[in-house]
Amino acid sequence: MEARKPGLFAVVAAEALGTFILVLFGCGAVHAAVLSGAQSGLWQVAIVWGISIMLACYVVGAVSGAHINPAITLGLAAWGKFPAGRIVPYIVAQMAGAFVAAAVLFAMWSPWLDAKERHLNVVRGAVGSEATAMCYGEYFPNPGARNDFPGETPSNGASSTFSASVPHATAFGIEVLGTLILALVVSAVSDDRNRGGPAPKFGPVFIGLTVAALVSIIAPLTQACFNPARDWGPRLVAYLAGWGETAIPGPNGIGCVTVYILAPIVGGILGVGLYERGVRKWIGNAA
Repeated sequence: MEARKPGLFAVVAAEALGTFILVLFGCGAVHAAVLSGAQSGLWQVAIVWGISIMLACYVVGAVSGAHINPAITLGLAAWGKFPAGRIVPYIVAQMAGAFVAAAVLFAMWSPWLDAKERHLNVVRGAVGSEATAMCYGEYFPNPGARNDFPGETPSNGASSTFSASVPHATAFGIEVLGTLILALVVSAVSDDRNRGGPAPKFGPVFIGLTVAALVSIIAPLTQACFNPARDWGPRLVAYLAGWGETAIPGPNGIGCVTVYILAPIVGGILGVGLYERGVRKWIGNAA
């Protein structure tokens, strides 16, 4: 007897749960690093992001496919690998899961956020408060890199020298490239025809390691988004929790949309397309 495919409610709930797991652990590691110094280096944060994706995939992958990312959903749909009728429910679920996880983190870490702002002499929602808002939404350059620039302090705001270290166009290209690589690997490890890929049960491990590797080289520049839900679910929590215009639109202006929504979507579509129209055909020719 053929197994019944999960219904719409099941897959939507699974996407929300998977994205909740992703953001709870991933943004949780960012909170721990920024607010308590618990992570002693970037790799520690990066590998937690990788593990969070791996766990989310193992928990809900059999139900919804564990997209947990609008860029992956839209990338698959653009190349006929996902039904158009489920795009909106998936993205709404992903956003909801990310929002709830960020709200939970805010409740957990609220006293630490207050203490960090007092220590940095910044007022939530004012210039420089992206130093704590970065626990939720993302910014370029990464506010945590200010210490590498002489004279930079959160309360003074970002200087033109610091802001110019990652221009808008560069940030856009970085996020496109990072998401392209992620979507390419997701396509490769989930393709049954790819004899060079891992066994299906190990696919999430390699997807997680890919994200960890990408975060380790890109996070100092753009905080390494690759996922509009991961950015905008927490960004909305920050907006409502008092960061206001520091969260939306933030010091990057329209960049909060172009770099953290549009760029990952472009990268996801290009990455899936590169695999489907390039690598997969080469696999077929080699068979």
